[in-house]
Amino acid sequence: MLKVWGRKSSSNVQALMWCIGELNLAYERVDAGFIYGLVDTPEYLSMNPNGLVPTLQDGDDPPLWESGAILRYLANTYATDNFWPADRIGRADVDKWAEWSKINIALNFTGPVFWRVVRTPPSKRDYSAIRAALRRLNKFLDIAETRLSAFPYLTGEHFTLADIQFGHCLFRYFDIDIERAKHPYVRRYCDALTARPAFREHVMLSYEELRETD
Repeated sequence: MLKVWGRKSSSNVQALMWCIGELNLAYERVDAGFIYGLVDTPEYLSMNPNGLVPTLQDGDDPPLWESGAILRYLANTYATDNFWPADRIGRADVDKWAEWSKINIALNFTGPVFWRVVRTPPSKRDYSAIRAALRRLNKFLDIAETRLSAFPYLTGEHFTLADIQFGHCLFRYFDIDIERAKHPYVRRYCDALTARPAFREHVMLSYEELRETD
């Protein structure tokens, strides 16, 4: 059985748990990080010296950290060919879009936008920085918009690992109080993701424990 250390409100943990749900894998999850602590204990640091979440252990195998590496491990070990293609060209294409999503969507949204809106009190928010971050994010959402105007999923006709890395940010992106550019195909794509049980269970969650107020 898989064992996961990480709090539900972590976006990286949400991506991991969504993947586990899509693959129908049995798991145990332990709250860790933020208000839950644990990550600075000697026991945890022996598994993950970064003191971050998530960390995953599969049975008696050594613990794994870094969410992208964990997702690829799960895909390599448990996924079907549609989710993680066996042929090298198909797999590289999925991996390309997964990396693109992590670097250009997740990293340009979570810290620069989400943290500045949700994890910063209103009186301390830098709205000019938020607007600048959204302009940068929009350049990459434009790429996704073009892609999703032609295909139902990021890499084509099938839901893949790339959609985990891209889609796990979208619930918060469309939920928080920001001025969003018009991306109707990205919105349609996100609406379609809400029909997936694992997305509803592991991604469409409250983030109120992260909110900072004056």
